[in-house]
Amino acid sequence: MKKLIAFLTIAVMLTFGLSTVVFSQDTELGTDTAQTEMASDTLMADTTAAVEEVAESTLEPEPEQAAAWHQVLKEKFIEGGAGFMGIVLLALILGLALSFERIIYLNLSTTSTTKLLNQVETAIDTKGIDAAKEICKNTRGPVASIFYQGLDKYDEGLDTVEKSIISYGGVMTGRLEKGLSWIALFIAIAPMLGFMGTVIGMIGAFDNIEAMGDISPTIVARGIKVALLTTVFGLIVAIILQVFYNYCVAKIDAIVNDMEDSSISFIDILAKHKK
Repeated sequence: MKKLIAFLTIAVMLTFGLSTVVFSQDTELGTDTAQTEMASDTLMADTTAAVEEVAESTLEPEPEQAAAWHQVLKEKFIEGGAGFMGIVLLALILGLALSFERIIYLNLSTTSTTKLLNQVETAIDTKGIDAAKEICKNTRGPVASIFYQGLDKYDEGLDTVEKSIISYGGVMTGRLEKGLSWIALFIAIAPMLGFMGTVIGMIGAFDNIEAMGDISPTIVARGIKVALLTTVFGLIVAIILQVFYNYCVAKIDAIVNDMEDSSISFIDILAKHKK
């Protein structure tokens, strides 16, 4: 009996001790788990903050792209004032219209004089003057028109033919040069308008200074800026039109030289046929 009581006592003590150990371990484990969870939450918060900071630094606003050239041109045109800038723009439009018309006309007036001379000579030798006149009539350009006038006066003699060619050559040269004086006018007037706008802009700047009673850099800079913009646009217009004008002049010189050279060869062909 005593042994049984002693065994039960030892069993109870062991069970109580084991429960105490397990409870203490569970408590420590819960504490460690809570600490781990708190550490994890802290780490997550720090990581989130770092990621947000990096994202904010990465997603900085991009610098504005440079404005297109036509937008800058439009802004400067408006800043220069609608008065004189509009007149300068009108000079550019009219000058370009005349230049394009002349360029098209001169290109259409260009012909192969060597080919035309061969065709005329062949027609005279084989079919006569009327066939040569028909060829010249169906060929565009001042050279063919001059040949036609010479062939039309063929029956009146070579002297009359030569005079007719010279006279009609002057008429054709005048037609080629038609409109160039207006282009030259716009070339001259565009920078003049720009300079006039400069003077008026400076006068406006001094008027503002007088009204304010003090020299303000902002007022002076604005007036000078407007004044110089009109000059710049006037010079740009003059430069553009000058390029087209020189092209037209060079084209006219080339056509006139062809007219003169081919006319001499044409007279020689008629003289040979006359014999």
